[in-house]
Amino acid sequence: MPRFAASVTMMFNEWELLDRFEQAAGAGFDGVEIQAPYGESPRDIAGSVRSHGLDAALMNVPSAAGAVPGREQEYRDGLTRAIEYAAAAGCGQIHCLAGVTEDSRAEETFVSNLRWASAHARPLGIRLLLEPLNTQDNPGYFLTGSAQARRIIERVGADNVFLQYDFYHMQIMEGRLAETVRANIDIISHFQIGGVPGRHEPNGTQEINFPYLFDVIDDLGFEGWVGCEYRPAGDTLAGLDWARPYGIAAR
Repeated sequence: MPRFAASVTMMFNEWELLDRFEQAAGAGFDGVEIQAPYGESPRDIAGSVRSHGLDAALMNVPSAAGAVPGREQEYRDGLTRAIEYAAAAGCGQIHCLAGVTEDSRAEETFVSNLRWASAHARPLGIRLLLEPLNTQDNPGYFLTGSAQARRIIERVGADNVFLQYDFYHMQIMEGRLAETVRANIDIISHFQIGGVPGRHEPNGTQEINFPYLFDVIDDLGFEGWVGCEYRPAGDTLAGLDWARPYGIAAR
């Protein structure tokens, strides 16, 4: 059965950030994604994670500039800050955002930055993740497809750089979700879910057949996290009926 992590950046917005950890744990989640922890101190974020018996599954680099020429120092400063927060909270994965650019040097810049970042993250056992985003919600974003992400990962050539596969983004950009997952499971370290259209609860009323996909990743032996990175259509807790078969909202 998949291990689900609640995004406390996008879910439980009825509460302030530090109060969302208690709500996530109370709803039955064992892990949390904290895409944007930077308005609080590393100590407070780590304390909120640990005091509620949660695992920190994912954080984002605060700078969306990994592939943007001329912003290398901004990206590297952001990565250093993300590592500080991740180390404090025991988070083993950091999403490295590529950023918006059409510069012909973008891929070279991203590869260079990721090689630098991988060397700094490796001593702490932290994985760096690349997530393709859809161009409908993110016009001009550099990283938009699973094949492109694989090429960059292979060019970086580091053992701690992986793919973050978001079903919401990839349904919009590529479709063929099950086939793509099977072809790339060797480099996928983290999944994310959200319904299409709308990026709301994955409750079976939209395009993506999530129960089928959860069976696919189970059959493939995936043992990482599935991040619930969606915007609740209404009250967060009321919208968790989809998760009851998986032990969430049932405790």
